[in-house]
Amino acid sequence: MISTNFLAYRLATALIVLFGVSVLTFGLIYLTPGDPAETVLIQQTDQQPSQEAVDAFRAEHGLNDPIPLQYVDWVAGVFQGDIGQSYYSDRPVSEMIVQHAPATVELAVAAMVVALLIAIPTGVLSAIHRGERLDVACQLGALVGVSMPNFWLGYLLIIVFSLHLGLFPVSGSGGLENLVLPAVALGTGMAAIVTRLVRTAMLEELDRAYVDAVRSKGLGERIVIYKHALRNALIPVVTVVGLQFGFVLNGAVVIEIVFQRPGLGTLLVDAIFARDYPVVQGVVLVTAVAFVLTNLLVDLSYRYLDPRIRLGGVSA
Repeated sequence: MISTNFLAYRLATALIVLFGVSVLTFGLIYLTPGDPAETVLIQQTDQQPSQEAVDAFRAEHGLNDPIPLQYVDWVAGVFQGDIGQSYYSDRPVSEMIVQHAPATVELAVAAMVVALLIAIPTGVLSAIHRGERLDVACQLGALVGVSMPNFWLGYLLIIVFSLHLGLFPVSGSGGLENLVLPAVALGTGMAAIVTRLVRTAMLEELDRAYVDAVRSKGLGERIVIYKHALRNALIPVVTVVGLQFGFVLNGAVVIEIVFQRPGLGTLLVDAIFARDYPVVQGVVLVTAVAFVLTNLLVDLSYRYLDPRIRLGGVSA
């Protein structure tokens, strides 16, 4: 079982991280040049607003208050479940996030599935055939995958599989056919990282004495590799996969723009250009919470993969 002390320790750490993220996000967006009131009013009316309209907008949204006071008011609202109201659409930010989040989560999970389906078999095969041509080919493929920017791969997939072959839609969201290319574009880089990690971990496990002991019992090679060696090799892999999920969420911003998917990435970019600060703060906060919770789940999973591990210096 996971101890109460460990959970309290990890939750306290998570709150400190989220506090730092909120302060940085809130401070940095207010350091950007330009007046958000004027920018929003220009987009709403398509003409230069009067000074009276700008002053009224700033007073209505509390933009005349000192930045620390604005931050305190925003944090107080967050603890009450109110992330804020959009400057541009006047809709609750939480409602906008709930509307756009499913597409981003769907893309991130699909990218993770693609990455693991590629990485685990490839890493295991590379380790089993170390030094052989198959191993060299797998390592070369992983190097290419790590080196390719995901947005470049996204455009390449569109050109080949959408424009030339006509197998998948160019953009948009909907069915499985709209998800395949974005998931491959986003998951390939992670697959390359995890492949190299699986290979290294498997090589270490295959050289351990317990593997020879299991083989001496007459068990088949598949059982030795996949039931014993791979299970232990997955401990460091879980760490990277968990951490990479947060980066996959961030990478979804770029991929959603490339494939014109209506997710949190598109919402964030549109809000940045529109100076819609409450939406920017809300999306960054939700993403940070997802990242922190993912790390916490990774820590908790250690206890079940290897009970000998003590997490963060606090007994689990």
